[in-house]
Amino acid sequence: MGTWSWGNADMVGWRARLGFLVPPGNPTVEPEMAELAPAGVSVHFQRMSASGPTGTHAGQDERIRDQITSLDAATRLLAMVSPSVIVLTHTATSYTLGQDAEADLTRRQEAASGIRFVTAFGSVVEALRFLGIRRIAYATPYDAELTERGREHLILHGFDVVGMARLEGVRNIYEETTARAYAVGRHADRPEAEAVFLSGTGMPTLEILQALESDLGKPVISASCAAMWNALRIAGVSTRIPGYGRLFAPT
Repeated sequence: MGTWSWGNADMVGWRARLGFLVPPGNPTVEPEMAELAPAGVSVHFQRMSASGPTGTHAGQDERIRDQITSLDAATRLLAMVSPSVIVLTHTATSYTLGQDAEADLTRRQEAASGIRFVTAFGSVVEALRFLGIRRIAYATPYDAELTERGREHLILHGFDVVGMARLEGVRNIYEETTARAYAVGRHADRPEAEAVFLSGTGMPTLEILQALESDLGKPVISASCAAMWNALRIAGVSTRIPGYGRLFAPT
């Protein structure tokens, strides 16, 4: 009688393999996804391509366009590890594309790869709806123009942005700290907000999610935590991971 090898604990990703497309200079996504990955879940990464300096406000639009152009090749390479889902972990791409173009990109990548394809922003939308949130405070490490694009994108998806803040004095998003992420989240919050959303996968957030939730008394969702939560959910893996906020430990 033959043996069925699926589920063998010696196989990499015996519960699920998750794929993440990462901006070329982002140092945050890989360690944060690895930290959140439960036992038996493997995480796999492919860098998108862009030219010029990374993490700066200057030139960000051009880099985003370059990354979008490189997506077909990056998705094709990442699909070779046969992940259950591929996540585009760059929230600003969604803000730049707009609602219709983001949906079209998602459909095209999914059709070409044969693998479920989602964006970090789409994962945030799913997370907020899962928690029953409509009124949000929104915090970013972006410049004023991109922050405003993000606000408009949230409104188009049915959310009421009742508070907003952005980090001042950003030299490079990829050099930001958890302490600054905590501070901008607090600054964005308003009493009427039902949750705080920390945008930007380059800004480190995992270490402060639980503390900020406890201090504010409301859910705090970051783009990175939503990306992993949604990937696990799509892969059929439990999303209960204590210590990272209400999204991973719903009451």
